[in-house]
Amino acid sequence: MVSVDDVDDPRIEEPTDAIIRVTASGLCGSDLHLVDHGATMAVKPGDVLGHEPMGVVEEVGSDVTRLKKGDTVVVPFNISCGSCFMCAHELYSQCETTQNLGGRKGASLFGYTHLYGGVDGGQAEFLRVPQAHFGPIKVDLDEVPELGALLLSDVLPTAWQAVDYAPFDHGDTVAIYGLGPIGQMCVSIAKHRGAGRVIGIDRFADRLSMAEKRGAEVVDYSSVDDIADCVREMTGGRGADAVIDAVGMDADGSFADRLFQTLKIQPDRFAALHAALASCRRGGNVSVTGVYSMWMLNFPIGDLFDKQIGLRWGQANVKRWTGGLYELLKDGDPLDAAGLVTNVEPLEKAPEMYDRFKKKEDGVIKVVFRP
Repeated sequence: MVSVDDVDDPRIEEPTDAIIRVTASGLCGSDLHLVDHGATMAVKPGDVLGHEPMGVVEEVGSDVTRLKKGDTVVVPFNISCGSCFMCAHELYSQCETTQNLGGRKGASLFGYTHLYGGVDGGQAEFLRVPQAHFGPIKVDLDEVPELGALLLSDVLPTAWQAVDYAPFDHGDTVAIYGLGPIGQMCVSIAKHRGAGRVIGIDRFADRLSMAEKRGAEVVDYSSVDDIADCVREMTGGRGADAVIDAVGMDADGSFADRLFQTLKIQPDRFAALHAALASCRRGGNVSVTGVYSMWMLNFPIGDLFDKQIGLRWGQANVKRWTGGLYELLKDGDPLDAAGLVTNVEPLEKAPEMYDRFKKKEDGVIKVVFRP
């Protein structure tokens, strides 16, 4: 259950901390996992959600010299030190300084359960930012659109990495499963990086329409018998050169799965991944950016071996990508990142907007809160 409550203001706890006054904070599909599966994901009553914040610096710790009061910053969702072995390899989501459970989990995340540090999130008026000597991204709102800059916290780098993890040649075909915020940006980025065709797959009319405007050929998967067969038919029987799963555990599977769900039977949460793997051509590449946190039985390893499928996945290493993305925002925002935001609401409306976003109401694609 999501509620808006009064909590104590954060304070500097470590010399590398900063306090920011939040001016905007995004709502992510991953946040819904915490609402739906809170007990199994180590969410505790009173946890502050949100991992897509930006704001104005109010105070900095003694070791934070690159920021000053009054700076406008975007805060990456992963908390990384910038100097450990993993950070030196630009694997910021695996930062060894903030890893959890003795290294069995990756870097701490803002507002994302006690499996990942139990750090308060940014859907709040104020936010304590650990590792502020490295993490926050200074932005100049005279240079870049504010709502586009906000997406540097998660959506833009996550989508950029998703496309990077499914390499393709100029003119190739890219299929994208899931046209939520990440999938929409994957469409724009794939086109920007030279894809000849982008096939966007979802079942909600507003998402299909937005992706079509971004240059995708769209398919309503609920209108076909087998979406992987459909993608193969669209590509001369071969399959897409690169495929991106931007769905993750949000998958609602087949019609039968949706019927099972109404009967309180767990649907196939891996439907999108199965379809993504099945619709990739031999020798192609699959990138998984949708979040999975469960064991998967019957993983099709034999088919992947036989088809020589390349497979990469994982949390975005945000700061690896933000420099180049900031330059794109300065250069007229060719990805139309700012245009992704469909709803800007006061933070007091968070419970309502969580519900509307979960239900995928028409026109509710990317929600931003104003504290």
